[in-house]
Amino acid sequence: MVTLPMLWLPILLSTVFVFIAANILWMALPFWHRLDYGKIANDGPIIEVLKDVKSGQYMLPTVDWSKMTPEESARIQAGPGGLLLVRNPSTFNFASKLVSFFIYNLIVITFIAYACRLALHSGETYPHVFRVAAVAGFLAYSFNTIPDSIWYGKPWAITIRYAIDGVIYGLLIGGTFGWLWPH
Repeated sequence: MVTLPMLWLPILLSTVFVFIAANILWMALPFWHRLDYGKIANDGPIIEVLKDVKSGQYMLPTVDWSKMTPEESARIQAGPGGLLLVRNPSTFNFASKLVSFFIYNLIVITFIAYACRLALHSGETYPHVFRVAAVAGFLAYSFNTIPDSIWYGKPWAITIRYAIDGVIYGLLIGGTFGWLWPH
């Protein structure tokens, strides 16, 4: 039987490999994720309106759809709407975000290891371990963003790039677990 402590090395190495791959995809490759966020030409008035809004997630427009007349509803639906994330103040500590992201990956990959230990036995072949761990990694990293495209209008091109990221992470996890699976 494979226990979770027996998988500490593949968990840790997979976390490092995914962390490095994610940083390459997000920071070193200018064509990959840098265009995920559009720019608003004159954002000054918007920033001014948001200066007293506390950090959080907001839906725009802010209306009670159940209390609107059909005419009001049609007028609102004819205009823009969106999901707004606000960080106020806009301070950003890059080092703490990297540490948090590393810990997030460690947690996700620990759950992948748990699923693998339930599905696989000691001495499994590399291809079998690779397939199970890679699929679990792909699912963990790729499908979490699809609801944002379905419900909130996130462009599908961005969601597809996230899914491709998930394929890469899944392959790294599968390869690492296949290589270091207990015999």
